[in-house]
Amino acid sequence: MNRADRAEELFRMGYNCSQSVFAAFADVAGMSVEEAAKIASPFGAGFGKLREVCGAVSGMTLLAGYLKGYDDPTDAESKKALYALIQKMCAEFEEKQGTIICRELLGLKKGEDLGEPAVRTEEYYRSRPCIGACRTAAEIAERLLQEE
Repeated sequence: MNRADRAEELFRMGYNCSQSVFAAFADVAGMSVEEAAKIASPFGAGFGKLREVCGAVSGMTLLAGYLKGYDDPTDAESKKALYALIQKMCAEFEEKQGTIICRELLGLKKGEDLGEPAVRTEEYYRSRPCIGACRTAAEIAERLLQEE
């Protein structure tokens, strides 16, 4: 099973978009799926259901930071390299999905859909772009992180 398939599987299990992408790489990050899901949990639904940056994008960039991030605040070269990687990942996601903004992917207005999390049904999966977003983010992360 590739990372995109794993991200889709996790999403269909009920994990949010950010959790699904980040946890699809839990083994690479040296943690359990449960640990990865907990770390990525606030980024789902466009950052806590605010419908801002897509959670799949957040999961993808969280993974990049975990694997390629810097910890020395004076290391300008590492910071520059990480930001370039994130920009490349986001540009590719936007090219493939049309935007990195959750509400735009869902066709919502700002502030719309802030209620309870949706019940996951087959209609939910058919009507939303979330599985495609998770798959795209996982594919980009897998390829670009291998290239780095």
